[in-house]
Amino acid sequence: MSFGKKSVRDADLNGQRVLVRVDFNVPLENGQVTDDTRIRAALPTIEYLRKSGAKVILASHLGRPKGQRVDALSLKPAADRLAELLDTKVRLSTESTGPIAKALANSLEPGQVMVLENLRFHEGETENDPELSLALAELADVYVNDAFGAAHRAHASTSGVAHQLPSYAGLLLESEVKHLSAVADDPTRPLVVILGGAKVSDKVGVIDRFIELADQVLIGGAMCFPFYRAQGFGTGNSLVEEDGIPLAKLAIEKAKGSECELVLPIDLSLGREFSADTEYRDLDGVEVPEGWMGLDIGPKSAADYARRIASAGTILWNGPMGAFELDPYSSGTKTVAEAVARAPGFTVVGGGDSVAALVKFGLTEDVDWVSTGGGASLELLEGKSLPGVEALDAA
Repeated sequence: MSFGKKSVRDADLNGQRVLVRVDFNVPLENGQVTDDTRIRAALPTIEYLRKSGAKVILASHLGRPKGQRVDALSLKPAADRLAELLDTKVRLSTESTGPIAKALANSLEPGQVMVLENLRFHEGETENDPELSLALAELADVYVNDAFGAAHRAHASTSGVAHQLPSYAGLLLESEVKHLSAVADDPTRPLVVILGGAKVSDKVGVIDRFIELADQVLIGGAMCFPFYRAQGFGTGNSLVEEDGIPLAKLAIEKAKGSECELVLPIDLSLGREFSADTEYRDLDGVEVPEGWMGLDIGPKSAADYARRIASAGTILWNGPMGAFELDPYSSGTKTVAEAVARAPGFTVVGGGDSVAALVKFGLTEDVDWVSTGGGASLELLEGKSLPGVEALDAA
């Protein structure tokens, strides 16, 4: 598909101050970055800008400081990690706008990099405040959005500032939109979509859309329990999203009238409580007895899902099959992850927990596209337009 927006490749960058919205919303522990995946994902755009003679000004949010300065949510650890990855000095502005930030931005030489302090120290960031957008625009000549993970939000740094400067898509943003759109717009058949996690309500838009587009939708995780309840099965002490039951009922009805097969697990792995050392048993069936909770899809379901994945032309996986962080209940997610990694079809994995599962099982390199976006990837897959993409200059 045509992306429809100007790419950073189309920009005249030499000697220009370029404000880049990145997604450095990374986990921290004791002032250290514990997972630098998102920082690494931004490297191709940052390196491209440096080689093109740009003066690079990076902007990101981190956590939810709610408009207050919170020292524990400073971007300093992210800036330090970036400096290690780039093997160059990275300056950190103690402010995200104002005289300090402006002086630093104006002092940059071509190829040099600076990071603005956490955008969400300003209340105006999440409110898309025009004053903050203008203050950010004053720092630069050109704007690039490479923060796919924040592109579904209309904030000052993702949408507002894009209307103030010549605006381009970064290499990551462009790739994310192209890869995720290809799943829905032009998949090689059969298209198999695997959806897990806890809540039907989070994924109802994706379920709805792919019942129309996919050949098979495979459901796992605690999401399956509202589907069982909708069919009259007992779910014992399993985690059930009550609001998801009517949504599940609608999805089952919609699938009956479509070309898509909606597939639920036929067996489950149970525990007495949500714990790695709880009493454990496999259930051949889906009627969960009282006093037990379903914590993973069972071995028959996992094998069936793996078989379906192996013969797919295109595979989209979003959400784990069970409580994979508890070792007794990781085998369903592991079987699906390995099947996706081995599959000859085009494979796309999105959502934090699915990506965490790939990392846990050492399979990240075996997937065609690993998305950095949670909510953004779901909204794009639902067919919604993303404010951070819409605001960019048309190609």
